[in-house]
Amino acid sequence: MRLVVLFSAAISAALVAAAPRPGQAQDLRSQIEEIVKDYLAGHPDEVGQIAKDYFVKHPEAVGQILAELLKHRVASTGGTGSVPPSISKPAVDRSSVVSSNAKLLFDSSHQVTLGNPHGKVTLVEFFDYNCGFCKRALPDTLALLKGDPDLKVVLKEFPILGPGSVEAARVAIAVRMQDGSGEKYLAFHKELLGNPGPASKEKALDVAKDQGLDIIRIEKDLASGEVEQTLAENMKLASALGISGTPGYVIGKDVVVGAIGLMGLEQHIKTAEGSTH
Repeated sequence: MRLVVLFSAAISAALVAAAPRPGQAQDLRSQIEEIVKDYLAGHPDEVGQIAKDYFVKHPEAVGQILAELLKHRVASTGGTGSVPPSISKPAVDRSSVVSSNAKLLFDSSHQVTLGNPHGKVTLVEFFDYNCGFCKRALPDTLALLKGDPDLKVVLKEFPILGPGSVEAARVAIAVRMQDGSGEKYLAFHKELLGNPGPASKEKALDVAKDQGLDIIRIEKDLASGEVEQTLAENMKLASALGISGTPGYVIGKDVVVGAIGLMGLEQHIKTAEGSTH
């Protein structure tokens, strides 16, 4: 549990430091701390390895985290035991929340849209580049894109697993900013998410370079308001929908948290198709 608290503070500090305004920073801190604590409490083994790899490479972070802990006096309250993503939670009836946030969920200017932009059903995926369950779920998303011509897929960066996740998400947003078609983003997404090692800014930039993207422009775009606005919007949406883990999906009006597999996703898509008739 001590590791959970330490890493939660690290993530909060990293994202809040990136917030452009004090008021936004406070809002982000509250959202992040709630989401991160729920997720990390249920994934100690996965998070432990990520934390170990990060601290070996960045020993100076320990002092920064301790300073953050002393500043905010974070107290451990005992885990509530959130369900691991590999054991899917049933779809939750949050249809009213989905409806009230439909514009930002399905047609935001800050999102990546793949597949059929006018598809009968939209699948929204919240993901983290350091999430092992997201890595395992990647083939499911790719299979759906390939096999369902009537499906619209929306990808939303949701970096909750540490500073490396935040850095990788920021680069991904910058990639999206110079790729209107989504083709290069998808190639970048597949390579980075499919990589077995921990994600970081350096690794994300290397992947972007492999895909022929303009690295100089990416570095410039990383300082833009678009990056911060995208992260803030995604965090706010996830909080409103009750998504505290990755991968998290919105399929039609259903909210599903967990790597439920291809058949599970197809079943939710079929249900959503039926509700549109």
